Amino acid sequence: MSSSDRQRIERVTGSRRAKLTPAPGTTAEPTPGDETTDAATDAAAASTGSSGPNDERMRRDVPPHY
Repeated sequence: MSSSDRQRIERVTGSRRAKLTPAPGTTAEPTPGDETTDAATDAAAASTGSSGPNDERMRRDVPPHY
């Protein structure tokens, strides 16, 4: 892996935080929440095969908000 294939840290003038350059092979556009990827469908298929008696209830439960 050459140094041009990595993210770089860029200083932002007047800011406390630095900024990373985009990783190689990525885009700046966010992925819509309703769009599924191959990895998400594979994980969903794997999780449905080994479900326990409380899995559906645990997915529906919402934690309390403080």
